[in-house]
Amino acid sequence: MVQLAVFGAGRIGQIHARNAAAQPGFHVKYIVDPVEGPARDALAKTTGARIVSAEEVFADPKLHAIVIASSTSSHAPLVHRAAETGKAVFCEKPVSLDFALTQSAVAAVVAAGIPCMLGFQRRYDAAFRALQARVASGEAGRLEHLIMQSRDPAPPPISYVKTSGGMFRDTAIHDVDMARFLLGEEIASVYAKGSCLISPEIGQAGDVDTLMITLTTESGRLAQVINCRRGPMGYDQRLEAVCAREVLRVENAPQGTLHVLRPEGTLAPPPMNYFLERYAQAYRDEMAGFAALITDGTPPLATARDGLEAQRLVEAAIRSHETGQVVVMAPGWRP
Repeated sequence: MVQLAVFGAGRIGQIHARNAAAQPGFHVKYIVDPVEGPARDALAKTTGARIVSAEEVFADPKLHAIVIASSTSSHAPLVHRAAETGKAVFCEKPVSLDFALTQSAVAAVVAAGIPCMLGFQRRYDAAFRALQARVASGEAGRLEHLIMQSRDPAPPPISYVKTSGGMFRDTAIHDVDMARFLLGEEIASVYAKGSCLISPEIGQAGDVDTLMITLTTESGRLAQVINCRRGPMGYDQRLEAVCAREVLRVENAPQGTLHVLRPEGTLAPPPMNYFLERYAQAYRDEMAGFAALITDGTPPLATARDGLEAQRLVEAAIRSHETGQVVVMAPGWRP
């Protein structure tokens, strides 16, 4: 029986804990969250876990793994503790808002040789995986141009904006990671431009709500990332891969399949409400991937190095946005 602890009983912690508890041979032994409340208590009851402190988790020699779904500021210290105590790690992105701390945590993982997986759930989404597999097989021809659109239904609360690390680190990090995943090649340069067009409060907090990032690979292939804090049509997650022989698309996942056809036009179901619904199955498959990493040594689709590289790219995008210049990703470039 694989014993694990989950740090964080908030929105994403609830998802990961329940998915972990559903894995055959897995037992969620501990929940760690200093915020008391009915949600934390209900999660502990549902999973059969005990609510304990972090010290109790790392002092337990029989505990195999931890899932880090707590506040971002806690990620890097918890990764370090896991490396010191030899426990496998599943960590939500980003590892840290401070790139130096991200580097240090990833170095600790590598030095300790512990199994580690990053929470880039889009890599486990069935549609994106099918697209990646078709490109990798060569059937579509060489992927030449990638366009990704990610728009939230509405801006988040300003309190969240102030602690999230900003739109680049919070939202665009998923898209730049997906670019690396699909292109299968490292990024050579980054150019980014952001604006505040929707929420003056976001601008006053020093962030943007609308941005575009152009990524160029070492061989000259292009990826365009389009992010926005407001999608008039709802949660908007689309991707188009222009290949030598085919154009591959991932469209929005609809809430239903009923289309109403009338003389004046067709009424189609709207996209799924938000990321928790849109990627519900991806989150389940992601945790199954973590289980396979621990039990069988199956490499995860998102490693600690992938987390480091995605963070490096968004830091380059921030630098480009601030300076108005293209950032050349020379070997070893750091913010």
